[in-house]
Parts: sequence; C-alpha cells; structure tokens
Amino acid sequence: MDWRRNNSLKNFFFTCEKCAFTGRLYVENFLEKKIAKALGISHERLERAIRRRGVKFYKSIRPVLLFKKDLMHIESGTVVYITDDKLEIIRGFPKIRRTLILSPTIEKHFKDKVAVEEKMNGYNVRIASVDSKIIALTRGGYLCPFTTRKVQEFMDLERFFKDNPNFVICGEMLGTANPYVSHYYPEIGKLGFRIFDVREKTTNRPLPIKEKRKLLKDYDLPMVRLLGTFPVEKAAEKIKKIVKRLGEEGREGVVIKDPQMELPPIKYTASQAHANEIKYAFNYPFDFGRAFFFSRVIREGFQAYEMKESEDELRERAHRLGEAIIYPMVKTIKEIAEGGVAHEDTTINVSSRKEAMEFIKHLHALGVSATILEYKDGKAVIRRFHQATTDRTKNFLEGGLY
Repeated sequence: MDWRRNNSLKNFFFTCEKCAFTGRLYVENFLEKKIAKALGISHERLERAIRRRGVKFYKSIRPVLLFKKDLMHIESGTVVYITDDKLEIIRGFPKIRRTLILSPTIEKHFKDKVAVEEKMNGYNVRIASVDSKIIALTRGGYLCPFTTRKVQEFMDLERFFKDNPNFVICGEMLGTANPYVSHYYPEIGKLGFRIFDVREKTTNRPLPIKEKRKLLKDYDLPMVRLLGTFPVEKAAEKIKKIVKRLGEEGREGVVIKDPQMELPPIKYTASQAHANEIKYAFNYPFDFGRAFFFSRVIREGFQAYEMKESEDELRERAHRLGEAIIYPMVKTIKEIAEGGVAHEDTTINVSSRKEAMEFIKHLHALGVSATILEYKDGKAVIRRFHQATTDRTKNFLEGGLY
C-alpha cells in the first residue's frame, strides 16, 4: 500500500493499489468510527492531536498511527496498525512512578501485600504479533529491526503468540552488546531478554503476578526475578535490605507491585545505579536535561536519609556521586579540546551490513545521529554522536560565555 498525508485527516490520503482510487472519505470515516471508538476518544480530539503532531502516521509492516504524547487515557508509545478492514492496537507501556521514601509510601499506596520484582538496566521493549509477524517495539512505539530479530533468537515466541495472539510481552533487552543501554549482568552476558509484564493489547490490562509467571513458565520464557512477597507493614525494611544488596552487586533496583496488578506499581533504585546513570550522562552533559541530573541527586538525598547511614557510609555515597560527575566530564572536555567529538561506540552482532544499515535508519528515525564505523565478520561498530555536547564544549573552550 502507498499512502500520503498532510497534518489533517481532511488531507490524509489512502491509495489502494488493487483498485487504484484515493479513499479520502473512507479514511476519515474509518478513523472516526473504528480507531476513535476502539480507543475511546472522539474523532475531533484525535484530529486535533494529529494537527498538533502529538499523533502521527508512518509506514511500518502496515500503516501505523503512533501516539507520540499521552492523549487522555491513551499512553504515549501506543501504536495502531491499520488495514482496510482491521486494526491492531498495542498500547504504550505506562509510566511507572518512583518513590523516594519506602515507608510510609508502601503502606499508603498498596493494600495487604506487595510483590517485589527485580528492575533490570536495559531498554523497554514490547513484543506482539501483528499479521502473524512477531515485532518488537521500543518505548516510543517504533518497530526496531535489530530487536525484532534478536528476541526471536533468544526465545521461542511462535507458540506463545499462536496461543495468545491478544497478549503483549513487556520486557527489558539487556547486556553489554545492547545498542541502547549497555550493562553487564553475569547471567546475561552480551545480549539477553527478561520479561516483567504480560498485558492485553487493546486494554493494556496486566496479568496478575502469579498468573503471569505461570504462563511464562509454561512457554519457557525468561522473566525477571521475583525477590519476595511481603505484607505491606514489613515490606519497607525487607526492600531496603534487598536494594542495598542489589546495589553492591552492581544491579539496578526493584519494582514494587500489587500481586493482583490492580494498583499501579512503583519503582525504587540503588545508589550505585544512580551514580552509574550520572556517570554516563556527564560524558555528554549538554545532551541531557538538567532534570535528569537533579532527579538522581534528589533520590540520593532521600535514600541516604531513610537508610540512616553512618558518617562513613554517607561519605562513601558522596564520593561515589562526586566522582560520577567530575571524572567523565573532564575526560570529555579533554577529548574535545584535543580535536575529538563526543561520541559512544557500540558493537552489535548482525548477519550482514544491510542489517546494520537497517538499524542505523531506525536510529535516524528516532532523531539519533549515528553511523557504521566498521563492519567485519558479522560485527558492526555503531558510533553515536552527541552533537550538543561537542558544539557547546567547543564554544566554551574558544571563549564563549555560559
């Protein structure tokens, strides 16, 4: 199918190759009666969002309507795959709010018990079946060709989606050869996947913890660790110990969930994870917003207070935080002063240079400046450029004012 559009439904054209006609009125009617009804929003509100570019059309394995921003109860990252007589809705993954203090937040937020699952450091992926094709979507709603291939190498998904076509698998792509977020886990190695939720396509309703874990076990699909189920009045002290241990092991943190998944989960991360994120970001300080740094420093302050740390423990936290800021920033300034540019290199395993180029095109669609630095024997070195850091650092080094 070939389609073209402007920013309004009135200027949106859908051309059917078989019958060679432009169905402008058909598309308006289709979007109003089918998509808007299925999503529970009005046609007028949908059209207004398209004009304001909060919702856009693009071509994937099918024509797609992508929600770039939240629209009422519809999450950003939601995609609607469209054909003449059918649509498939894959809702965006809901934002998980964070707690700065475990107690009394847990008692206030949850009912009787909480289930604590490990939060792993990777990138959020939704896997679904559309037109009998298995696809992997990044959090923003774009189909990632690299991830789509890799998840099918890690897992036998055909049987799962044949039996459960209306489910979406939500998980984390992990490992040191991860092209988005590189982090070492001994049980993962270069690349792997762990599932944390199974949700219904259209409603976004998550399966309860026990039901989800049994289902995944039945299909031999890998899931994040369940670290315990605790009464709410005892959960805070249990989770403090768990998070402290995870931090010492170089792991990220936890997601605290209602066992029935009727209440929104909350997340809580270790000090070491905050420092690692700050360390990474201060390699490219002008490509990250101030809110990124500020929020992690705030987490450190509240966590240190709640943990009732000794003077030595507090000093260790302060040193970790300070080193995460200064060392990477000075390293980057020095490299740019010597004629370099702010960049990061990642090696990915691919079957061909063409496959590597598909991933580069995907990054460009996300607004990321990247290129293939080298390709040899199934390994592609991808270089991502952080232009704002390069340009602003150069300006200051040449006498520009801040």
